Amino acid sequence: MAAKVLVVDDEPYISDLLAAALKFEGFDVETASDGATALTMTSTTAYDILLLDVMLPDTTGTELCQRFRDMDITVPVLFLTARDATEDKVKGFEAGGDDYVTKPFNLDELVARMKAVLRRAGAYMEGSSGDRLTFGDLVLDARAHEVSRQGVIIDLTATEFNLLETLMLEPKKVFTKSEILDAVWGFDFEGDPAIVETYISYIRKKVDVFDPPLIQTIRGVGYSLRLPRA
Repeated sequence: MAAKVLVVDDEPYISDLLAAALKFEGFDVETASDGATALTMTSTTAYDILLLDVMLPDTTGTELCQRFRDMDITVPVLFLTARDATEDKVKGFEAGGDDYVTKPFNLDELVARMKAVLRRAGAYMEGSSGDRLTFGDLVLDARAHEVSRQGVIIDLTATEFNLLETLMLEPKKVFTKSEILDAVWGFDFEGDPAIVETYISYIRKKVDVFDPPLIQTIRGVGYSLRLPRA
């Protein structure tokens, strides 16, 4: 299953933005706006990682982390803060934190740090979870041979399904036409390579009727499953 994340931040703009972005990275995300709520949620739900803002309305992230550790809650903690002083980082680590990201942060860096922490904790596997692949609101269930987006079932042909699965196995990777032909049609395919463009078009008409569009053309290179650039 996707790594389950709890974002604890009292700024709705930050927590909502993080939740949306991390969901598109394949994480299962929930949010809390204060320490008391976070304590309640962690007592009933097993999270794989917590993102804690250092400054909360009813406590500090370091104090909250220390309470988790005192309660034998060993879930990995990554602090989010505007502070970058060494003493603040030391306090965070002494409280039992696993890493520290300073605001404003780069999302790619944050995700990389999260994955590194999760790998160390043995809680994260890149890509798929068994027969189920997810990228944001796009879900592919290989066992059921079913694809959905925003909860709506999408009917795909066998070839369309295999092509989409190829892209979803390595989100953000740019696949060349040759790679897609080999993966979907086989190494001995002798037809017109333009068939890749045709099937990408077919899939877009079904998958990308929802916003945002996820199947991107990388000019001169190939295709990739990723969010559009702002």
